[in-house]
Formats: sequence, C-alpha cells, structure tokens
Amino acid sequence: MNKELSSFAARLREPIISGFQNEGFDALALGLFALQFKCNSTYRKICEARGRTPQTIEHWTQIPFVPTAAFKELELTSLASDERTVLFHSSGTTEQKPSRHFHSAESLAVYEASLWKWFEKNILNSEFRIQNSELICLTPPPEQAPNSSLVHMFETVRQKLGGAGVAASRAEFLGKLAVDGSWTLDFDATLAALSDNSKSKTQNPKLILGTAFSFVHLLDYLTENNLRFQLPKNSRVMETGGYKNRSRTLPKTELHALITERLGIPPENIICEYGMSELSSQAYADENGTFQFPPWARVQIISPETGREVRDGETGLIRIFDLANVFSVAAIQTEDLGIRRGDGFELIGRAQLAEARGCSLMTA
Repeated sequence: MNKELSSFAARLREPIISGFQNEGFDALALGLFALQFKCNSTYRKICEARGRTPQTIEHWTQIPFVPTAAFKELELTSLASDERTVLFHSSGTTEQKPSRHFHSAESLAVYEASLWKWFEKNILNSEFRIQNSELICLTPPPEQAPNSSLVHMFETVRQKLGGAGVAASRAEFLGKLAVDGSWTLDFDATLAALSDNSKSKTQNPKLILGTAFSFVHLLDYLTENNLRFQLPKNSRVMETGGYKNRSRTLPKTELHALITERLGIPPENIICEYGMSELSSQAYADENGTFQFPPWARVQIISPETGREVRDGETGLIRIFDLANVFSVAAIQTEDLGIRRGDGFELIGRAQLAEARGCSLMTA
C-alpha cells in the first residue's frame, strides 16, 4: 500500500467525519492529483498525453478528467493486485462490459465515511432519529450482489444506523437475483415488511431504499392488486437510478406521486440520490430537484461542444471531482446530462448515444 496515499486517505477521513471546510478543497485536490499522477501509472499516461502534470496545474478545475467509459477498459487504480479486496462494477445490460472500480480496506473506509456523512445529513431527520426504524432495501442482499456499490452502500447504512442513535428494529433486503442476473423483488416479503404487524399503538417509521425501477415494479404490483399502505409518520424513501432501455419510464413527478398514493409517504419525505460505481460520494436532490454533492466533491456542467463549463441554467455533461476517490481517479467525466443550478445541478438523464447503465438497469 502506498504510504502517501494512505496518509492522505487518513487525513481526509477526519474532516469528512468532523466537518469539511470548503476553503481547503483546492489545496487537497491539487495534492491528491500530484499523488495520483505519481502512483497511478495508467492515469499518468492519460495526463501526459494531454500535456498536464502537477507542475502545470494551478487549480482543481484544470486537473485532467477520465470518462467513466475508461473504467471499462483500463485499470484506473493505485492499488496493487493483491490489495484489491473489493471490486465494484457498474450495473447495465448483460451485453455491456461493466466499469471496474477497485477497493481495499483503506479505500472502503473513506468511501463509507463519505457515503454515511452525506446520507445522514440528507436522509435522516431529527424525528426519524429518535424512533426505532425499520429499514427496507429493495435490492438483493450483499452476498448476492458483492460487486454492487449501491448494495454495499445500503449495507453500510444498515450497519451505521445503530451508531447514529437509530435502533433499527428490522432491516431487510427484499430483492433477489433472476436467472439472467437482473434484480427482481420478493413481493410477498415486501408486502409483509410494509404491513403493520405490531400491536403497539406507536408504529415505527420505515426507511425504504431502492432503485427507481424497483419502486416502479412495486408500485405496479400494488396497483394491479389494488393495495395501498399508509406507512407510519416520518417514514422516508430514497430512490436512485434511471430508466434507459427498460419498458416503462416514469417522470420523476409521476413516480413520486405514485409513492405517495400507494405508500402514504408525503412528497417531502421522498429523496432522490445520484451516484455511480466510479465515484465514492453521492449527491442528493433538494425540494427543487437540485442535486448537491458533499463539500469534499465538486461538480461542473460541461458543454460537449466547447469543453468549457456552461453558464447557470444551461445544459451540459456532468463532471465530478471527488476527493474521496483517493486510490483511483478523482476527476470523472460522466455520460449524464444536467442543467447547471448554481453549484448544483438538475439531472436530465443519459446523453444521446451513451450506453444505458446505472443501478436501475439491474431490475428486470
């Protein structure tokens, strides 16, 4: 394990956990770029081909990016082969070659600190914290999906809830793998988890995590069987993922309206998440649909025609610089389109001709 990168990872975890100061971002980004240029030979070749080195870079916005597609063909990691204990794949159709993001115990420690801190801030409110909760994950369990960063995220949330003062009285993964490797739902188990089986007058709120398409499948099932639930007060939903190459696409407003109609969860308690296997941090949307990454990550909306950042209100490709990507590459160019909204973005979807992928595509 590279001692310099290990030291950087340890130093980064502390402010992520205790409170990251925005003014320190640029210095950390430049320092991380210098280390990744030194330790990641594949990334160094990309940078040199573009004429960019630590000596020529003065600001984080000048750091060379890597497109997500490169993770399919190249080993973009500073980890030696024997240090790669976990591998996250991008999820897509079975015909596509998945991206590969290698992790070690140290990189996972940063990843988990990053995901939990921002999840905690955006998903858990004070009313939810003080009550016993029931965690429902509409994905397969970790042992069935060991290469899914989303499932690893949900498992991390399950483990962390107790440490956050939320005593999870029940936590279930209700998805399963189909023969072709896609994700399906165990509807009987899901209905049982949604049902109120307690004799207590005070019911535990439910926290439901899943892909957009897993919610569509659940909602279609509930509609077909004329079923409705009024989940306990302070229940919450986190949904993520898109609809490319799937049979049924719902606008976000319609999906959320159905969640409210069939599960009894108010719109303000339905939160959208944006993440991918190539990153170690996630973004969450506010009530206006504007996504924000945590302060240890930055987003730019880039014009595909000029390669420059667009003006506020304009559309471009989403580019992210994620400090938590210590052992791979911090600067990632996605194939997703967004509208610039200040220092955040409104998500539009996949760029035309880009391969469809994302966690929702695992759902049959």
